Amino acid sequence: MRELRWILQLNVILLLSSSFQNKEDETYPLTVKVKDLRNENGVVQFALYNTNGSIPDEEYTKYYRKSTAKIKNLSAEITFLNLPRGKYAVNVLHDEDKDGKVKKGLILPKEGIGFSNFTSLKISNRPSFTKAAFEFVGEKEIEVHIIYL
Repeated sequence: MRELRWILQLNVILLLSSSFQNKEDETYPLTVKVKDLRNENGVVQFALYNTNGSIPDEEYTKYYRKSTAKIKNLSAEITFLNLPRGKYAVNVLHDEDKDGKVKKGLILPKEGIGFSNFTSLKISNRPSFTKAAFEFVGEKEIEVHIIYL
C-alpha cells in the first residue's frame, strides 16, 4: 500500500512539474510556401534568418537554417521544425541551375527571389532583416511571393 501511495505521489509531482514547463523551451514548426513559379527547373532554396544584418545574403552564408525543396505544379514548400520563439525572416530562391547562389545579370537577378513581407523589389525598397522579419510565437505557415526581374 505504501508503495502504491508513493508511486501515485511521484506521478502527481511529475505531472505538475511538466505543466509548468518553461515556454522559452518550447519549439514549433514554420511552413514556408511558394507558388506561381515560372517553370519547374531546378529546386527552391529556403533560407531562414534570425539575426539583424543577415539580409541581404547573396552568397547564402549568414542563414540560421537552409533547405531545398523539389518543385511540383509550379509550387514548393518546406517546414522548418523545432524553432524557438523569436524574430525570423525568410529568403527564397528559385534556383533554376541548382548552384545554391543567386544567378545575376549585370546587376539584377536572373532567377526568381523572394523575401517574407515583400511582394516587390525596388532600389528604394531593398530587402533587409528588419523589413523582412516577423514575430514567431507558435506554429505558423507563410507564403513568400517569388519575384522575377
